[in-house]
Amino acid sequence: MIVSEGSKTEPNYFREIRAAYRLHIANVEVWPSELGTAPIQVVQYAQQLFESGDRHKNVQRRAFEKVYAAFDRDDHDSYFDALRLAESLDGKLRNDAKQPVVFQAVASVPSFELWLLLHYEDIQAPLYRDEVMRRLKQHIPGYEKGSGKAFATTSEHLAVASQRGERLAARFTAYTDPEPFTAIAGLVALLTTLRS
Repeated sequence: MIVSEGSKTEPNYFREIRAAYRLHIANVEVWPSELGTAPIQVVQYAQQLFESGDRHKNVQRRAFEKVYAAFDRDDHDSYFDALRLAESLDGKLRNDAKQPVVFQAVASVPSFELWLLLHYEDIQAPLYRDEVMRRLKQHIPGYEKGSGKAFATTSEHLAVASQRGERLAARFTAYTDPEPFTAIAGLVALLTTLRS
C-alpha cells in the first residue's frame, strides 16, 4: 500500500506504473492522504488506513505486507517527525497473517519532482523546489504538478534515473536536508519487480 502527500502527482505516477507493468490492484494500492499533506499526516493516514481499513475504498484492514508513505521535504515542519514515526512503525505492525509489516517513509528532498528530474540530469547538490521545477520544465515543457503521464513521459530514462537515485541514496539520507535525496527509486524498483 502506498499513501502519498499529493492528491494527483504521486498517485497518478504510481498508478501509471501499476498499469504499465500490469500489477494487480491486490498487490499495489495507491491512496492520497486524507488527513492532510503534512508529512506526519501522511504517515498517520497510512497507519490508520492499514490498521482500520476503509470499506468505502474497499481496503481491508491489515491486508498488506508493506506500507509506504510518500512525501516531500519542502518546508514542512513535521518532516523529521514523520520520518521517525515511520521508522518506529517498521516491523512493529502486524498484518492479518500475523506477520510483521514493512512500514517505510518514501521521502524526497526537496520534492517528488527531483525524481523526475533525475531522468534527465545528474543532480548532486542541493536545489530548491522552484529550481527543480524550472529545470524539469526544460526537459518536459508544460509539466505541472498533477498533470498525469509523468511515468509515460519519463519511462525511457528509468534505468539512468534509478542509477542516479541510488547514487544519491548512497551519499545522502532523508535526514541530510538540504542535500538532494529521493527514496522513490527504491519504491519504483520494487514495483517493477512485482510484475507477474
